[in-house]
Amino acid sequence: MKSSENNPREQPAIQVVERMFAILDALAANSEPMALKTIAERTGLHTSTAHRILNDLATGRLIDRCEPGVYQLGMRLLELGNLVKARLNVRDVALGPMRELHRLTHQPVNLSMRQGDEIVYIERTYSERSGMQVVRTVGGHAPLHLTSVGKLFLAGEDPQRVRAYAMRTGLVGHTRNSITNAAQLEGELVRVRQLGYARDNEELELGVRCMAAGIYDDSGQLIAGLSLSAPADRLQEDWLGKVIETAAIISAALGYRADKPATRPMR
Repeated sequence: MKSSENNPREQPAIQVVERMFAILDALAANSEPMALKTIAERTGLHTSTAHRILNDLATGRLIDRCEPGVYQLGMRLLELGNLVKARLNVRDVALGPMRELHRLTHQPVNLSMRQGDEIVYIERTYSERSGMQVVRTVGGHAPLHLTSVGKLFLAGEDPQRVRAYAMRTGLVGHTRNSITNAAQLEGELVRVRQLGYARDNEELELGVRCMAAGIYDDSGQLIAGLSLSAPADRLQEDWLGKVIETAAIISAALGYRADKPATRPMR
């Protein structure tokens, strides 16, 4: 295989991975879809070898087959790139507004993102004065249907995907308040879509309630959620407006325009 002097990265230890990178680089260097023969020539691969790797890349949606024997980079690369971009930026942008929301409420404020069928906590502001012991820390995760932020992501899905989620996970509950059947979940998601925010009513942990609003990027993509957690008997309804306002401030800093329609959340 031909080596590229313009690619200084260390070579992978697995040959097929190296060949895969070479194909992706070749496609990236060409603005138009490429024929199999051209890809093989650019990478120095035998045509049959290139064809096998291209088929596997197409299965993973890393490339698209425009027509028989013609390929281009796939949309999944854009999805993954946007996800990486969001994760790199949203924490830095969100931290200041999160601290201000915590200052106003003296309750834990959480920043979460979706990862598969769960949400992952990527930032948190809290103080010991909140008087609440929450086991979910930065890096922790929880099922989508049991969390306020998770419901925001599910609410952006079509019914078929929500049913598929319910089948995959079994909607396992953590407390007596947990949503554990598909009809109940769909009813909850209808409310979330109508209201534009979501709640967790002691569904993940007894004694803890949460309220959440979505964070959107410059393309209108729901990329994260901002939630406020509090002891169930101390959650104040006037905090909801502050949560929504803070999420809007973060979204605006990421380039989101309120007049731009939101798109389906990234999986």
